[in-house]
Amino acid sequence: MSRPLGAPGHMGVDYEERVDFQRLRSYRIDRARKALAGSECGAFLLFDFYNIRYTTQTWIGGALGDKMTRYALLTRDGSGPTLWDFGSAARHHKLYAPWLDPADCRAGMLGMRGAIAPSAGLMESAVREIKEMLTDAGLRSAPIGVDIVEPAFLFEMQRQGLEVVDCQQLMLDARLIKSADEIMLLNQAAAMVDGVYQDIVEALKPGIRENEIVAMANKRLYEMGSDQVEAINAVSGERCNPHPHNFSDRIIRPGDQAFFDIIHSFNGYRTCYYRTLGVGRATAPQRDAYRKAREWMDAAIATVRPGVGTDEIAAVWPQATEFGFENEMAAFGLQFGHGLGLGLHERPIISRLNSMTAPVELQTGMVFALETYCPASDGFSAARIEEEVVVTDEGPRILTLFPAEDLVVANPY
Repeated sequence: MSRPLGAPGHMGVDYEERVDFQRLRSYRIDRARKALAGSECGAFLLFDFYNIRYTTQTWIGGALGDKMTRYALLTRDGSGPTLWDFGSAARHHKLYAPWLDPADCRAGMLGMRGAIAPSAGLMESAVREIKEMLTDAGLRSAPIGVDIVEPAFLFEMQRQGLEVVDCQQLMLDARLIKSADEIMLLNQAAAMVDGVYQDIVEALKPGIRENEIVAMANKRLYEMGSDQVEAINAVSGERCNPHPHNFSDRIIRPGDQAFFDIIHSFNGYRTCYYRTLGVGRATAPQRDAYRKAREWMDAAIATVRPGVGTDEIAAVWPQATEFGFENEMAAFGLQFGHGLGLGLHERPIISRLNSMTAPVELQTGMVFALETYCPASDGFSAARIEEEVVVTDEGPRILTLFPAEDLVVANPY
């Protein structure tokens, strides 16, 4: 019988094998290089900060990391990757990221999402530098792959004669299969949320507000070692249907059905982890909605194994019209699956909207979240369940362990 997947803690120790970060770095850069080698591109120019982390093994906070001013160049000649970063961050990498050549840690600035106008010349000089590097590497005539890019930077690349193609598809494919170290980090991230849900159950009483639950969960996650709490949904009472995908200052009341989604990362690896709870008591329509959402979840999990198509998973979920929506576009994200890793929404994306016409074959090492949603017959309550699944040779392994087989009623009367 297989042993449980490990979530051993936050530290490296001498008495157990835990995450081997050097092995993790080697795995990620090797997969990125293989993606580049199998493409038409001479180099990948990466702005997506998950791709940057995957290839350079560096990270700075989202406030700067998402301003489209960090970028990395991975070339077919095997050098680099070269990283352009906020000036002081680049200096920090030279001191603390020995897997990078210090010469490849460079200060860079392009414009902070347009706050510095392209007319300042920063983009022009950056493209010129990249062109020179490609020329020196003998790669100038090959296309350059870009994942995401500001229009002004794309136009400047084209003005200077670079042929630009999409490499986001290749990078997402590279990130698709998770190593044992990645799975352990994903499992540790989920274990932290297991504990937060225990705190939520104990606190979920009439009079507490949705935003207070969000504040408590943020505090606990950062105390437990989270490096980013991206979002927490807290949805209760009449706000449950339709699902608003946010939280409010609503006061939670006796008999509410409430669901929560906790999205955070540990060493970059993310969770997307819904649970639905009753407050004090639960009505028959609420329990019936939960039962259906659980049945849809269990049917999806039972389908998971290597070789299965994502269309086969989506097919066990109800059509949009069966739970009150006019079409699959309107219901997207309710009966839903999405890959998890450094990004929240990686491959595969599983839904009736896309999987029936463009299925993806499941492979060992994929990790994804499955989400179901069922509105209650009372017209305003709803159940939402999510489980994180690892595809193994033996079938699915579940990372999300807080009880969800039946509707949990917090602080019952």
